[in-house]
Order: sequence, then C-alpha cells, then structure tokens
Amino acid sequence: MTKNTRFSPEVRQRAVRMVLESQGEYDSQWATICSIAPKIGCTPETLRVWVRQHERDTGAVMEAHHR
Repeated sequence: MTKNTRFSPEVRQRAVRMVLESQGEYDSQWATICSIAPKIGCTPETLRVWVRQHERDTGAVMEAHHR
C-alpha cells in the first residue's frame, strides 16, 4: 500500500472543498488548512498538497493563497 491510498479521492475532494468554502473565515489559507486538517485526520502539509494539486488540476489560483 502506498502512502497515497490512505485517503480516498472522495475524502481528498471533500477536504479541498472544505478549504475552499471556509477560506473567508480565517486570516490566511494556511490557517484554514490548519483548522480543517485535524477534522479530516491528515496533517496540514498533506492537505496543503491536495489544495495545490487541485489548483494545478483546475487552473485555479485561490485569492487567499496570494495574501
């Protein structure tokens, strides 16, 4: 089992969606990620990687990322 199989694609998508939906409630994207990661059961760094991958996949650059 590789380390990429611990979380299903559905869990990853939900976690990224939570970051996107909650980013206005925090001072920075990192603060948002740090708040959500424990709820998912992953590290903030893991969630940050998922968010960055989502940005690359969709061509989206989140406004909070540029603060």
